[in-house]
Amino acid sequence: MKPTILAVVIGMTVSTNVLANEKFRSHEAHVHGQVEVNIAQDGQELLVEVTAPGADVVGFEHAPETDEQKKVFEQAIAQLNKPEELFSFNNASCTLKFKSVANTLEADHDDHEGHDHAEHDHDDHKDHDHAEHDHDDHKGHDHAEHDHHDHEGHDHSKGGHGEFTVEYHYQCSDVAKLDTVSTQWFSKFSNTEKMTVNLLTDTAQVQEILNAERISFRF
Repeated sequence: MKPTILAVVIGMTVSTNVLANEKFRSHEAHVHGQVEVNIAQDGQELLVEVTAPGADVVGFEHAPETDEQKKVFEQAIAQLNKPEELFSFNNASCTLKFKSVANTLEADHDDHEGHDHAEHDHDDHKDHDHAEHDHDDHKGHDHAEHDHHDHEGHDHSKGGHGEFTVEYHYQCSDVAKLDTVSTQWFSKFSNTEKMTVNLLTDTAQVQEILNAERISFRF
């Protein structure tokens, strides 16, 4: 799997700590209605990472339970897998090469994402089986511990912290011409009130705030 966008950004500039710290604060706060987007140029590649609270994307932050929630969830996943309907990069002539859509609302959902994530989840599944095997070997004492861990996982799902993390990697033939970023996110996910965009290219390092009335910026 390719490195995360933050790893790329860290390798590109000494001022990356500003973006990393901002991202950390955003994740820590987990403010509903606010989406974080990191965009970084790496040669002819453009790397985009989106972190969005579940409430912004589907209106809830736990595993879908009702038929209606399941429908909304699947529709959101389908939409997130169509980046051409969410972001545009004016004259850079970018072609999507990689995408990944992950979430923490339900534990098994990553199994349905890209090959890299599927392989990763397969390893996690093997670890899970190992844990279950240990549980069988140590019935009695470990049973309480196993229940405790399950309870913690359940609380995480229900605790209002479920979110989506999306990555899009583009190959751009004219990346030097990129000077405008536009998003259609607000028309697709109306629960989002604000989008913080951290952008780093060979010629610019900016942070912009977008909303339903301001869906693009030049740099």
